[in-house]
Parts: sequence; C-alpha cells; structure tokens
Amino acid sequence: MPNSIANRLATFVERLLGAPLPIAVRAWDGERVGPEGPTVVLKNRRALRRLLYAPGELGLARAYVSGDLDVEGDLAEGFRRIWALTRSGELRRVQLAPRDWAGAAGLAARLGVLGLPPKPPAEEARLTGVLHSLRRDRSAIAHHYDLSNAFYQLLLDDSMAYSSGYWTSDEPGYGLAQAQHDKLELICRKLGLRPGMRLLDVGCGWGSLLVHAAKHHGVHAVGVTLSAQQVQHVRGRLKQHDLEDRVEVRQQDYRELTDAPFDAVASVEMGEHVGEENYPTYANTLFRMLNPAGRLVLQQMSRGRAGDSAPGGGAFIERYIAPDMTMRPLSRTLGHLETAGFEIRDVHALREHYVTTVREWAETLEFHWAEAVALVGEAEARVWRLYLVGGALAFEENRMGVDQVLAVRPLDTGGSGMPATREWA
Repeated sequence: MPNSIANRLATFVERLLGAPLPIAVRAWDGERVGPEGPTVVLKNRRALRRLLYAPGELGLARAYVSGDLDVEGDLAEGFRRIWALTRSGELRRVQLAPRDWAGAAGLAARLGVLGLPPKPPAEEARLTGVLHSLRRDRSAIAHHYDLSNAFYQLLLDDSMAYSSGYWTSDEPGYGLAQAQHDKLELICRKLGLRPGMRLLDVGCGWGSLLVHAAKHHGVHAVGVTLSAQQVQHVRGRLKQHDLEDRVEVRQQDYRELTDAPFDAVASVEMGEHVGEENYPTYANTLFRMLNPAGRLVLQQMSRGRAGDSAPGGGAFIERYIAPDMTMRPLSRTLGHLETAGFEIRDVHALREHYVTTVREWAETLEFHWAEAVALVGEAEARVWRLYLVGGALAFEENRMGVDQVLAVRPLDTGGSGMPATREWA
C-alpha cells in the first residue's frame, strides 16, 4: 500500500541512499516493503524514536535489545547485505541536507514518533572515572566477564576457553572442544613448556590455559584476571583437578605484577582491553616478567587500519560488550612489542579459525536459547545474539582479525635461545 508506514519509510530511506533497501521492513501496521529475505520488524513507534535520537548502529542496537525491533529470517544475511552497501560507499555518500532533516522531522510527526528519548536498555554499560584507571578497568571487565559463570558454561566448551579455537581437522566428530584443546596445545608448544617451568597467564579467563599447561606440561603457573567470578571458577577447577599446589590464580591488574621472573608468559585476547595509551606499559610489563630467552605468546584481535574510526568495534560493541576496548592494527601491536624489547619470532593469523569458533558459540546460544534467557534475561540474550552473529561476519569479511604473536626476550648477547625451525608447527 503506497500510504503504509513501511512504504513511507522505505521511500524516504531509498531517496537518501539513491538505492533500493538492502533488506525488507515491516512496520507495526503489518505492511511489508522490500526485497525477499531478512525483514526488519518495527514493533512499535518507540523503535523509530530510538533511531531518531541515536541514528545508526547504536539506535538499532537499543531497539533490538529492548525488543522494540526484531528481525525475521537470517540475521547474518541481513548484516551481510547492509555491510555490502557500506563497502560500496553508498552509505558514506549519504549527506543529510537541511531539507532532508526537515523531511525526517515531518515524517516522524505524521507517524506519531516524536516524543522524549526512550531510556537506553539496562544492559548498556555506564562506566565512570578516568579512562583505563584501575577502578574503571575493573568495572569494564566486570560488565562483560562477571555476567554469569553459568551462562559462559552454557555457551563454551568444557575447557571454558573464550578465545579463537585452532581447527586442525574437518573430520566428522571434530568440534569446538577439540579445536580449543588444539589451540591450548599450540600455545604450549610455541612457549616451549617443560616440567618445572614457571608460566604467567595475563588475563587468564576461566583458567583453560592454566589447567592445560599444568596437567599436560607439568608447569607451575600463575594466572591473573580482574574478574571476581573468573577467579572463583578457576579456584574450583584447580581443586577439581588437584592442581592447587601448582597453579595460583589472583584477582589482579597486570600493572600490579611484581613477582618476576617467569620462564614463559601468555596473554590470550586480553590486550584488547588495555587501551592505546596504556599499551606500552602492558608490553613493558610482559617483557619485565620474563627471564632472558623467555618466550611470549600473545593472541590478540586486530581491527582495520591506523585511521579506523571505531577501534573498539563500533557503538554496539563499545556500549554493550566490551566498553573501552581497543583493537589496533597488527603492525601497531608488533611495534609496541619491539619497542618494549621483544624480538618477534612468528606471527600466525587465525582469522578464519575465529569464524568457525564464533559460529559454534552462536549455534549453541540458539540451541539453548530458553536456558540462556533464564540465566541472564531476554534482553541480555539478545545482546549476545547480535554480538555473535555480527562478530562471525566481521571476521569472515576481514573487518576484524586475530593473530598469535610469538616473541622472545633476547639474551644480553642478543641471542634468542630459539630453534632455527618452527618446531611447534
């Protein structure tokens, strides 16, 4: 119908874009406009009001998380079509002239959308204090990692590894648990772990590497994390595996570490939380913690070029998932490590491995949707649905990457103590 709400919205948006809608729209009057495939469902006027006050990604996220907006069909395909439009440059070329703003205001008035801005969903992070201060970093970590141990146990495999797996087989029966085991084993081989060595895990999560390294490589290990719930979970695992005499876990910031030296250091997808200004301190700390000839394995996500306008991953990620996160280009990370004194020995891209890993988590979430909602509430479950579907696509399309960097603290003579071949391959 030409005067339906969906049609009037589509006409306005297509005029701005100079292109057809990438996905269909259904408004609260039941009318649908647009191509076959995924359909954005505007359940009420409040959905548009959210977009009016926060145009773009943040408004869409708030509308989806609150349930004012839904998506029928394949959510990943909807994201894929929108990103295709972004890559084509169509969205970047949209410039709202005064008459466009006037037209938007007039349309909003006719549709009854005008009103006070809706409150953001409670799931949105609201941090205070100085950026990357000890207190604020603890709040940022708690927002994501102290959500619920039971929820993460539902989502992850038994190792509780919350980072990219390493998929070494496509044989039937090979799944997420084995891929995480193979990732942990790869890290241990790169570190050259042997019985009696002392390992430090900075940002140890739920203890997957600590437990694996102690059980299978006989090391003594220390893990640090800012998450109180992670510490509680790891201590339970250590007791379960009879590792309390060989592994220690602390609720501690990397800036508070004093008990060097260690024979090996790992930091798996924790450097993203450090921030650009503090990264030199982080890199220097990793270097200081190591014995000469000690190895570092740093697994870390990267994003875009040096001028990326969303180093934290965009408005949705920064508000709902990992506030204050920074994903820098890989080259910048390597520069920080070299400036700290490390010799870079190997860089191993795992981007495609993360696509498979995140899709496994997304499938698990959908399969256990009712349980997830019971644990964290429907709005939080919807946050995670957006996060996982969008994250898998970002790695697939090379908008985000993840790499394992192997580095060494050189000997005073300049030697590395490293083998001449990739013995861990």
